[in-house]
Amino acid sequence: MKIAPPATTTPSPVVSNNKLQKAAAGFEAIFVRQMLAAARKGGAGDSVFGSEAQATFRQMLDDRFADIAAQKGVFGIGDMLKSQLSQEGK
Repeated sequence: MKIAPPATTTPSPVVSNNKLQKAAAGFEAIFVRQMLAAARKGGAGDSVFGSEAQATFRQMLDDRFADIAAQKGVFGIGDMLKSQLSQEGK
């Protein structure tokens, strides 16, 4: 009994492009989150009467802002990364 080797399929450019777009947007979101976290550590937006609940809400707000900014490409980091990586594959 012979076992056939696994078929190797090359992903279509559209699928690869979509995966690259998602990865680049994800990276941009992480980058924006890190920027916001660094700004918060520096005291940006601190309140004298701040609470743990307020800090948690601010974190959730920053996370959502980072996701939206990455989806919209506000900073262009994801687009630049995608462009650079798609040239590497050629």
